[in-house]
Order: sequence, then structure tokens, then C-alpha cells
Amino acid sequence: MKVVLFCGGYGMRMRDGQSDIPKPMTTVGPRPLIWHVMRYYAHFGHKDFVLCLGYGAHHIKDYFLNYSETASNDFVLAGGRVELLGSDIQDWNITFVHTGLDSSIGERLRRVREHVQDEEMFLANYADVLTDLPLNDMIDTFKASEAVAALAAVPPQTAFHCVEVDDDGMLTGIKTLQDMPVWLNGGYFVLRPEVFDYVPKDGDLVADACTALAAEGRMLAYRHHGFWHPADTVKERTALEAAYRAGKSPWMVWQAGPQRDPLQATIAALGAAEH
Repeated sequence: MKVVLFCGGYGMRMRDGQSDIPKPMTTVGPRPLIWHVMRYYAHFGHKDFVLCLGYGAHHIKDYFLNYSETASNDFVLAGGRVELLGSDIQDWNITFVHTGLDSSIGERLRRVREHVQDEEMFLANYADVLTDLPLNDMIDTFKASEAVAALAAVPPQTAFHCVEVDDDGMLTGIKTLQDMPVWLNGGYFVLRPEVFDYVPKDGDLVADACTALAAEGRMLAYRHHGFWHPADTVKERTALEAAYRAGKSPWMVWQAGPQRDPLQATIAALGAAEH
């Protein structure tokens, strides 16, 4: 199943004003965010990628054109020659498509239509969120439905308190966002090609297509209570880096051993890094 990755935005909240590296190329451990997302999909057998490029496209192209397997794989150096003991991307197929500097997500999707329109269904992702979502379960749930699109729905991640206030200004209740019946768009999509009928030119995948499909009862939400963490800001990426260095990175579902520590320990590490 093909995987469309939206990796052409400016990522202003991640920018430091000194580098033109796009957000998906910021690193967690020795590898960029986009690699972690692609490695996640490859673990489930989805290794045919379509990259929707835009801002900083040359960084992404150069990274894969000059990919170093030794950065994340064991190897033997003998007589000046490198013998790899493992490989990440040798069996990946990556299509690089420039979809415009200022294109919306929906427009980026429209511009790669020719690469996925013959598929029964395909996957899509913002390329800046890490998770341990059971992808095959989500796909199977979608296959069994008549929906045109599905998105991963996750609980709110912030600890802000929501207050209930009566007409006299008296506070009548306090709840955290996690206690509210609210779900967020988790950024992981399963789509049928029919979705293109709902994306107008320069439109948005969620605001236009998903909203219209929801009104027709053809939009599925797959609720995920496990690990999900964005890297939309420097603070969030720093938290992921701290978790990685602590050996607590449950999004790395392709690894066994200490990387698969319990979820709560990881969340604690992320929380400590944020404070």
C-alpha cells in the first residue's frame, strides 16, 4: 500500500531563524523525523512512499540520495570495506514530487493523484507525528467499512484545565482536557481514491474533504489511546529527543528490547523533558 507523506510546509513553529531545514528533517536521535515515520510504515510492510515536497525539498532529496546506512545499522569495517549487518531502506521505493512551496495539504495531495489513483486505498501522513498506533488494525477496520477516509483520533495532549461557568460567573466544575469527550486529528490517514472528488483546487484534506465526508457519514475515526506525540514545536521535538536518549521510544515498533519500555514510563520522560 502506498504512503503519501506531506513534507513540504514551512514549519514556522519549528524554525530557529538560522536554518532552512524543513520540519520533517529535524532529528530525533541520529535520524530525521521523516525517517522515523517511514520506518514505522515499513515495519507494517508499507514501503512504497510518495513524498510531497515543497519548502526545503533539496534537503530531503540529498538526505536519501546520500543515505548512510551505517548511522543506524551495525557493520563490519575490514580492509577499508564496509559490510553492513543490517539495512533500513534498500527495499524502499521513494517517489519525490515537488508539490509547490505554498500549497495546502489538499492541493499537495491533488498533485500526486496520478501516483495513487489506481490503488484500492492508500495511506497519508503529516510526517511530523510519532506513534505506536496499531496500523494494521486501523487498516482492517477501514477496509470493513464503507468509509472513503479514516483518520487516527487521539485524546488531547495538554494538561490545561477546562472550567464550567454559570450565568452569574460562578465556577461550577473543573476538568482537564483529557477528561473531556474530545478527540484530536492524529495525522494518520487511510484513504480511498474517491477522496479526490472531495478535495477542491487549493483546498484542504481535513477542512474540506474530511468535513464533507463526515457530513455524509463516510468518514471513519480510529481511536488510539496509546503513544502519540507531535513534533510541531522545538519544545515537542526536544521532548522526543530526551525520550529517545532515555531509551524510551515506543514509536520505534520495529525494535525489540529496551526501546519498547512501557508507555507510562515514556510519557513520564516526555513530561520531565518539557519541564
